[in-house]
Amino acid sequence: MKRLLIVDDQQGIRLLLNEVLKKEGYITYLAANGVEALRYAEEEAIDCVLLDMKIPGMDGIEILKHLKEKWPQIPVFMMTAYGELNVVQEALELGAIRYFTKPFDIFEVRDEVNKTLKGKLTGSD
Repeated sequence: MKRLLIVDDQQGIRLLLNEVLKKEGYITYLAANGVEALRYAEEEAIDCVLLDMKIPGMDGIEILKHLKEKWPQIPVFMMTAYGELNVVQEALELGAIRYFTKPFDIFEVRDEVNKTLKGKLTGSD
C-alpha cells in the first residue's frame, strides 16, 4: 500500500484529504508543521507528499528543499492560496510535480495522486 504524507496547518484540509485518499486505499500520515512532516518522512517510507506552501514556522518551500535533498524521487504536490505564483514557480524549480490552488477540487487532487501513484485516472474505474 502506498503511503501519503499530508502537510497543512489547517486541520479541515488535512482531514478532508485524509478521508478522500484513505478511501482510495492509501495509508495516510497527517502533519500540521514542518517538524512533524520531516519526522514522518524520516520514519515512514513515504510515496507521495501533499504540501501546503504557507505553514507557520518552516514554510512549504523549506520543507520541500529538505524532502528533495534526502528523497529526490518522492513526488510532491504543492497546495497554495491564489496569488502566490512566484513561490509556485520556485517550488516547481525545486522539484514539485504540480500545484493546486486553494480552494481546490478534491477530486482533481485525488485523480492526480492516483495518476502519479497508481497510473490510473480516477478512483472509480
